[in-house]
Amino acid sequence: MKRAVYPGSFDPMTYGHLDIIRRASEIFDLLIVSVLNNNQKTPLFSVEERVKILKEATKDIPNVQVDSFSGLLTNYAAEKDLHVAVRGLRAITDFEYELQLAQTNRMLSGGRMDTVFLTTSLEYAYLSSSSVKEIACFGGDISKTVPEFVAEQIYRKYRSAGGLSGEGNQ
Repeated sequence: MKRAVYPGSFDPMTYGHLDIIRRASEIFDLLIVSVLNNNQKTPLFSVEERVKILKEATKDIPNVQVDSFSGLLTNYAAEKDLHVAVRGLRAITDFEYELQLAQTNRMLSGGRMDTVFLTTSLEYAYLSSSSVKEIACFGGDISKTVPEFVAEQIYRKYRSAGGLSGEGNQ
């Protein structure tokens, strides 16, 4: 059985992430999408909320499971007996960072972990979670960047935090 992990912060999950998930699920028999709990960042959504969002977004893809982890990806992968990580590339600027991560993970795993890179579909190449949050924070239209149920949750978060300005296009 070909199994892989697609790790990330997914804060929030975008159509770009979903594109990579769908395509990776066609390559692997089992794809575990795993949300990183990174104590170094202050996310918009909790780990539990991000897991719930991803489960909803992937409910129609039978060979996708959603999980979360803390710490090193290589430790998590070893616990789950996973030897392949999936990563998405939007632009050449992503490649340098992702290559360094892939090589580090391979070293930390004693050569047991490889990384498969999937280039994001062109329609999502501009898309990042950071830009989605910035657009939403100013009341911009994010309907082309995330599923509707995710957009509603993002706007709700900003409203409850008092940070949504210009309630324009949502």
